[in-house]
Amino acid sequence: MTEKPKTQKKDAVPIGPLAEQDLVKLDARSLRGLAHPLRIRLLTALRDHGPATASHLAARLGESSGATSYHLRQLASFGLVEDDPGRGTARERWWKAAHRGQTFDSVEEFVRHPDPEVREAMSTFLVEHAASSAEQLATWMGTMHQWPQQWQGAWDSSRFTLRLTPEDARELSTQVHALVESFRTRETDGPEGERVRVQFHEFPIAAD
Repeated sequence: MTEKPKTQKKDAVPIGPLAEQDLVKLDARSLRGLAHPLRIRLLTALRDHGPATASHLAARLGESSGATSYHLRQLASFGLVEDDPGRGTARERWWKAAHRGQTFDSVEEFVRHPDPEVREAMSTFLVEHAASSAEQLATWMGTMHQWPQQWQGAWDSSRFTLRLTPEDARELSTQVHALVESFRTRETDGPEGERVRVQFHEFPIAAD
């Protein structure tokens, strides 16, 4: 008999509706500070799994503790991670994500930014985001047999192709986001609740 993968204690990761203070709005400076593959992975790990030390994160990500420690301090300098005083000791420093997520005033602003360093930072961020999404889906596909039967029947991976105007595409995104957010009121730390990753991609494709 197989068992579902072990996860960190559920109270380590906040649940429920997002408030304004739960999101950090990235500007050109903080985007450049975040736009490093390991920093993005570190921040994602802290948000997904809760507080950890540099050594814990190094083991999880397959990196050296020296590298994770350095990049955690860099993230802290941009206000993206912070000390977790409730867990740290004189010999062991624990880190936690300072926010539950990030947002942008306008992605297009950074994609077309006059500063090439900002454009490059945006490109790095988007590529890492796409790679992480693909990796998480592949991990689920390869390990779903380890989960209870009810979860093996409660997942989805669908692909649709529509012919839309840019205005229709924006409306579709808005409605999907609103639907996902409405389910935050149902989040639970009960015995049947698990963290569920919802991924939504929408982009135009060439005709040939």
